[in-house]
Amino acid sequence: MNISYDHYKIFYYVTKYGSITRAANALTLNQPNITRTIKTLEAELGCTLFERTNKGVRLTPEGERLYEHICTAVEQIQAGEEEVSLNKSLQNGIISIGATEVALRCFLLPILGAYHSKYPGVKLKICNYSTPQAITALQKGLVDLAVVTTPADEIGSLNALKICSFRETAICGHVFEHLAEKEVSIKEIAKYPLIALSTGTKTYEYYRDFFSENGLPFEPDIEVETADLILPMVQNGLGIGFVPEPFLDGNADNICRLKIKENMPTRYICLIKNNEYALSIASRELERSIRDKCRTMSMKG
Repeated sequence: MNISYDHYKIFYYVTKYGSITRAANALTLNQPNITRTIKTLEAELGCTLFERTNKGVRLTPEGERLYEHICTAVEQIQAGEEEVSLNKSLQNGIISIGATEVALRCFLLPILGAYHSKYPGVKLKICNYSTPQAITALQKGLVDLAVVTTPADEIGSLNALKICSFRETAICGHVFEHLAEKEVSIKEIAKYPLIALSTGTKTYEYYRDFFSENGLPFEPDIEVETADLILPMVQNGLGIGFVPEPFLDGNADNICRLKIKENMPTRYICLIKNNEYALSIASRELERSIRDKCRTMSMKG
């Protein structure tokens, strides 16, 4: 038999949706053409493939046997078409990402490195934002994706996925190293100079709330714009700071970790996207890489 692939494709979609109308919409064809094609296919095969029902159509036993073979073939062809299209689209393009510094250093950088190695033609534009800034940029369509740290109260209707958790730890330099000899309370730490991210950041709000829950005001002596400035400030004896534990990997010279009596709340890194804006193929591929990493981490956890 020399039956057109398009006939089998239409048969596949009518079966998939159980409706000639819905299949016509999915294929952007009119219903008479769909009906005519199905009748032609039935004539070529010499059997009836569908029965009409009140809700649409359903396969006959002959149709079911045919669909078992056609389903695999059509989906394999579609997968091949998507792969070719993907490879072509990933030869160039640009992705704009709004990310907090903690999200970059504790999660995103290795993924960006692997992505750039695989798709060197795609340009990456990384905007280092606070969480509120990244969310605002995403809402305005200025970035394709946002990877931020909690708390993130402004998410609203945006699509958010918790990627991984992390905890922060209190650190000091040699000037206050005597505090590392025992467990200390937040109340005791509050007596010493504190170094923190500036007012208006979610990290500042996080510590303000944490201190408040323990009946204390949060009054940093030094406020910095980026988290990477906290380490050198602490190393030079300017006060006690709080940083994510991964920040100390390979950067713990002249640093003492403090054992805090109170439990530090868990924080999260989140992937956020705006469903009002369609992602490019390159952006979808990066999103897929992030989600794959998230699943891998969940399995290990």
